[in-house]
Amino acid sequence: QLQASGGGLVQAGGSLRLSCTASGRAFSSYAMAWFRQAPGKEREFVATISWSGDSTSYTDSVKGRFTISRPNAKNTVYLQMNSLKPEDTAVYYCAASYSSVVVTTAQRYNFWGQGTQVTVSS
Repeated sequence: QLQASGGGLVQAGGSLRLSCTASGRAFSSYAMAWFRQAPGKEREFVATISWSGDSTSYTDSVKGRFTISRPNAKNTVYLQMNSLKPEDTAVYYCAASYSSVVVTTAQRYNFWGQGTQVTVSS
């Protein structure tokens, strides 16, 4: 029901845009988010956006570099990633929460996509 895409290999300082397309439910009324998991590490919160698109939250390490958006509050969410660093290398997952407001903990998310690999070379 959540399909993530857009990952790939990029050099440090480069950019990627991840997409998450939701289907099968009224995801337009759910908060959406991106999490990531690097090898040997726990899954961590990256960014979230409210159902309306007017509220966002980011983990400190990506503030000013990443932007989450959902144009027209529809079922597609984007993560624009600029100035990428090797430490951004991870599998990125999109998720949806029944909550209409932003939430940053994985336990609050009810639906998960399959993940897309982002690799940043130095």
